[in-house]
Amino acid sequence: MARTLEQERAALETEEKRLGERRRRLEEREREQAIGEVEKSGLLRIDAKRLGGLLARIRALGIDEVEKRLAV
Repeated sequence: MARTLEQERAALETEEKRLGERRRRLEEREREQAIGEVEKSGLLRIDAKRLGGLLARIRALGIDEVEKRLAV
């Protein structure tokens, strides 16, 4: 266990790289899951112009406001 400072620093950098790759893979899986949910909802079946308008309204109001209005 008598490691030099350089060895410890190298070990930490290796671990950070591994963790960064793991985070990236998790983000990809989360994105794929979100896309799957959008597909299930049927939103991808409407025409592009209508979907664009809907997304513009969501951006304008913000997610929290849209959720609040839909909950009523």
